[in-house]
Amino acid sequence: MANLILDGDIGMWYSLSSIMKFSFAILLVAILSSHPVFSLGAAEVEWKAGLATVKITPERPVPMAGYSSRTKPFEKIEQDIYAKALALEDRQGHRAVLVTTDLLGLPKSIAEPVCDRIQQRLKLSRSQILLNSAHTHSAPILSLEERPESGVAREDWQNIVAYTRGLQDMLVEVVEQAFARLEPAQLSWGSGVAHLAMNRREFTPRGVILGVNPRGLVDRSVPVLRVDTPEGRLRAALFGYACHNTTLTQTNYNLCGDYAGFAQSYVQERLPGVQAMFMIGCGGDANPYPRGTMNNARDNGAALGQEVSRILASPMQPVRGPLTCEFDQARLPLQQLARAELEKMTNGPSWQAGNAKAMLAKVGRGEKPAMAYDAPVAVWQFGGDLTLVGLSGEVVVDFVPLIEQAIGPLQVWIAGYCNDVFGYLPSAHVLREGGYECRGLYTTEGFFAATSQDVLVAKVRELADRAGRQRLK
Repeated sequence: MANLILDGDIGMWYSLSSIMKFSFAILLVAILSSHPVFSLGAAEVEWKAGLATVKITPERPVPMAGYSSRTKPFEKIEQDIYAKALALEDRQGHRAVLVTTDLLGLPKSIAEPVCDRIQQRLKLSRSQILLNSAHTHSAPILSLEERPESGVAREDWQNIVAYTRGLQDMLVEVVEQAFARLEPAQLSWGSGVAHLAMNRREFTPRGVILGVNPRGLVDRSVPVLRVDTPEGRLRAALFGYACHNTTLTQTNYNLCGDYAGFAQSYVQERLPGVQAMFMIGCGGDANPYPRGTMNNARDNGAALGQEVSRILASPMQPVRGPLTCEFDQARLPLQQLARAELEKMTNGPSWQAGNAKAMLAKVGRGEKPAMAYDAPVAVWQFGGDLTLVGLSGEVVVDFVPLIEQAIGPLQVWIAGYCNDVFGYLPSAHVLREGGYECRGLYTTEGFFAATSQDVLVAKVRELADRAGRQRLK
């Protein structure tokens, strides 16, 4: 009965006065603070959890990542951006940490030195560290070296490099803070649905373009992990969604986290003291809809935040230990293209031509093209209650049903953009169809082969088996 009343209140949200909205927010806080799942005694506590947040807004304006046409620094801070850490420890002392960032993506060259330092300082293994980037296109460019050929001014490149080095320090520090704040906790999870994602692979007589495809596949699920004190007080909410953070386009010069940043703010403003964290899913071929303005970004964020709030106020499933973390590299095959093929591709779309030119230059230097790319894959198994799959790269939505078929569809959370954002990871059928998502690697040279799909899925299956996931039907 309580659930029916709550759902009705949310349904009337848009028509209530501001006073009624405020009253509802107070009611929501009261409901969340006394969530019946978590009225547990100290002897039943499964976890310790530690939380930390660090603001990573640049002190000096730098150019923003995501759209190559923007070469000048951002003009305004619309919303601060953050890195947030959730440290976990189960009853057996198994530890792990998840870090979310309001950034376009952390390539391996930036992420791995951070992970090395975390391992050294906190005595963790690589499998116990998971980094995820929200893929907002309104955050700073990251680089550890200057690239003057890009059209960005030298002074701006110097600021970018300085910011990136400082960011690495902050990521290590936020993890240390989270582990220093470990406290007894209870975990639970649930899921819902939000409708802002739109498949962007539009089919035209000229081929597949970046557009709007209402009939195309998207993953609109909203997984939520809830972190409570043993007494049932909400401390944190980790939530996901599978969609590019591209509500804001290349005309935007205001720094912010796009819809994901606004969704986190929405939850935190209505639940004071709660740390909201966003982890993006397999949204490599999905854009927000509608898009184009800051108001669209705020509205999309509010829609996602409302669904997260609804899920938090609904019954959720307990998440128990032990925690088993597995990590490995999937050696993804790359296309072996002849010189004539590469030369033809240099006359194609810009997103294809640049990669092809780089490969031709490599061949011209007498270097052999790479045969494969090592893509990080992580699987975290929470007892028999939840499997978290962390894929790297810009993963298209096809990998959601493929992985569900491989390891079972129940109690699984699939994230993308984890540990290394190296380029798009298309499925075999996306490669057959063509389009922007077939552009391949952008941190180095190469185009993925169709067989990379099966290699990745097989690696996920292997790690899930090693982690102890039961094949739930």
